[in-house]
Amino acid sequence: MRGLLLLTSAVVFVDTLFFAALTPLLPHYAASLQLGKTGAGVLSAAYPAGAFLGALPSGVVAARLGVKPTVLAGLTLVGTCTVLFGVADQAWQLDLARFAQGLASAFSWTGVIAWLVAAAPPGRRGQLIGNAFAAAVVGALFGPVIGGVASLAGPGWTFGAVGGASFGLVAWAAVAPGEPVREPQSPMHLIRALGSGRILFAAWFVVLPALLFGTLGVLAPLRLAVLGFGAVAIGAVFLCSAAFEAVNNVLLGRASDRVGPALPLVAGLVASIAVAALLPWPSDGFLLAVLVVAAGLSFGTFFTPGMTLLSNLAEERGLRLGYASALINLAWAPGQTVGAVGGGALAHVTYDAVPYLALSAICALTLAVLWRSHRSTSWTMRSAPASSGSSSRIIGDA
Repeated sequence: MRGLLLLTSAVVFVDTLFFAALTPLLPHYAASLQLGKTGAGVLSAAYPAGAFLGALPSGVVAARLGVKPTVLAGLTLVGTCTVLFGVADQAWQLDLARFAQGLASAFSWTGVIAWLVAAAPPGRRGQLIGNAFAAAVVGALFGPVIGGVASLAGPGWTFGAVGGASFGLVAWAAVAPGEPVREPQSPMHLIRALGSGRILFAAWFVVLPALLFGTLGVLAPLRLAVLGFGAVAIGAVFLCSAAFEAVNNVLLGRASDRVGPALPLVAGLVASIAVAALLPWPSDGFLLAVLVVAAGLSFGTFFTPGMTLLSNLAEERGLRLGYASALINLAWAPGQTVGAVGGGALAHVTYDAVPYLALSAICALTLAVLWRSHRSTSWTMRSAPASSGSSSRIIGDA
């Protein structure tokens, strides 16, 4: 189990390392290629857009061929696309490489998370998801550092090294013992699951933080650059943010197993309402940097309990874990895409305050719905599936 957790952590670490490396480079690309906020949003959103397109196919491959082949295919493509991004020098090339890398990452994420959850001992699903996601956050933590290095050493050599790390993981995954392939499950099981109110409500807690992070990832670096922060300084801000988020996700994984996902979700909503409302106003770079760190901690609170809840509900419906992992990509990718493109475009034609305040209002509305669903007699609270061994409680059908 420990070896599989290490492999899972390494895979999601490398994936998010590339994803987050763009953050400190975004002002450079926006200026040198004359992208503007909308173009910067498109570049940032290309990765999650690819992940969304790859979500369903990756689930089908994992359900039919097994999780190990899915991981191997994803990692190979991730490494190739990362190298190509490093040598791209035009906007369309960068967009295409990011899109392809996001599509490939859907396969590696879907396969490796399903691999981990399938092997999870009773009562430890939330903890293991939290630990794996903490590794993803550490990748996001070092991603801006890699971006800062790329601004000094050049993107070709820097992203070439990251791509090489992905190829190294292919060899590691190839020798790891895989899960036995079971009878294939029709994709219709996944499509029918998307009609469940409980599944959609749980998925919202993966969509929402993606919306928040997508907007933050475009607007915050550009605003920090205006306030005098260079690529290395911007990378340091997001480094601190991800450090707090990583520790928080380890704690949240344990909390999700012990007390259920509801309390962490409420805490994340309350904090996000306040932070999103404050983000547009600082005119001092240091104050904005502090708020960006607070935003990473607040917005990141949703992911582990949301993913745990979604995995439990999917398994309860009899979905193969490959499809359950695909649900996470189906939820995260559109949120990240809309947050990056929509937030950047809306800020471009109005002000940064408009998308931030809109997201604060969405968090407030979500909190009201969550509170009402908890108190209403039309909702029930019951234990997670016995096979998960989790003590977490999940929201019943409306």
